[in-house]
Amino acid sequence: MPKTNLSPAITYLAIPPSGQGPGVLVVHAWWGLNDFFRGLCDRLAGEGFVAAAPDLYEGRVATTPEEAKRLRGLPKREPTNQTLLRAIVELRANPAVVGPNIGVIGFSMGGHWALWLAQQPGLPLGATVTYYGARAGDYGNSQAPCLGHFAETDEWVSPASLKKLRKSLEAAGRVADFHTYPGTGHWFAETDRTDVYDSQAAELAWSRTVAFLRRQLRPPEL
Repeated sequence: MPKTNLSPAITYLAIPPSGQGPGVLVVHAWWGLNDFFRGLCDRLAGEGFVAAAPDLYEGRVATTPEEAKRLRGLPKREPTNQTLLRAIVELRANPAVVGPNIGVIGFSMGGHWALWLAQQPGLPLGATVTYYGARAGDYGNSQAPCLGHFAETDEWVSPASLKKLRKSLEAAGRVADFHTYPGTGHWFAETDRTDVYDSQAAELAWSRTVAFLRRQLRPPEL
């Protein structure tokens, strides 16, 4: 990990009422670190996790795809992958975090990055969750089981890309549990995307996510 003089990578941190818990890194979609993703960290804290979110857009947020495309292309103080790697180090070192490994949850663009992190050697990842984000590659270095939530109709994630992801995970012998939610589209789990939000599918995906994280991360004594 290269040393930098940058500010901390973690922008938003939510601690559970108990004051400690397994760590979970939340990687936002291309909208930026908006109220939904901050609220997601709070929900995770309410479930007993220490949830942390880096701001990959350095304070900027988008509400339309056009704005999001522009923000995604703007110059950054450091590459996104380095920000995420620093965030993992910071979260793992937080005294509120218990257990040897942390989890990562990513949405859309963030899901793509969560799967990139899952491919990197030597990271303390014990669980990977992707919401409608797919990324094929070499998962031979991954030790983290994967949970995926996907829309039935998705103009951003093709059936071919999802098939490639499945094959990549299978080739590496990784455990993967994928769910497709009928009648949904991309961003179906995000409450602020009112045109596509599906409350029933979102709550089912949430309950599966929490159960998965507890199973993979929670030490027996907690």
